[in-house]
Amino acid sequence: MNKISLLIITLIAFSGASFSQNTFTLSSTDLGGQATKTEEFNGFGCEGENKSPQLSWENAPEGTKSFAITMYDPDAPTGSGWWHWVVFDIPANMNELVTNAGNINLNLVPKGVIQSITDYGIKGFGGPCPPKGHGLHKYEITVHALKTDTLGLDENTNAAVVGFYLWNNTLAKASIVSYYKRDNK
Repeated sequence: MNKISLLIITLIAFSGASFSQNTFTLSSTDLGGQATKTEEFNGFGCEGENKSPQLSWENAPEGTKSFAITMYDPDAPTGSGWWHWVVFDIPANMNELVTNAGNINLNLVPKGVIQSITDYGIKGFGGPCPPKGHGLHKYEITVHALKTDTLGLDENTNAAVVGFYLWNNTLAKASIVSYYKRDNK
């Protein structure tokens, strides 16, 4: 093998290593590309189980002091989308929310984690419930790595205000996108 071939092989090996860096990632054992009746809201004409999906994240950036989770539907016919879930002040040593953690009556999140008001006017998880015949809606579930321990907000803070604080404190974010539509029946 000549020196040029050895140099090319070495460069390929090192370039491959740079592409395999660990990135901030969000995943779910419950949710894939399509939401189901399990996640669907129970109300507003929907009859789902309204269970928030299991979520886990890894490789948060250095300096992360807490996390927040949001679920947003940009396709809602409101002119401003629809906030389905707003969770913040998640401690930096956590990397998972279990299935149905969005049900505030079950106390499945540690004390101090706040689930504030959604566009349904409730606290906790409010699953997909697009209008019948409106087609597929996109649901963006995002974990935000934050540079602050707490946002200094409470459970009655609306999603727009939480979003403003997230925008000012996010170091990195990772998302899962899922889709859902309701039959015309």
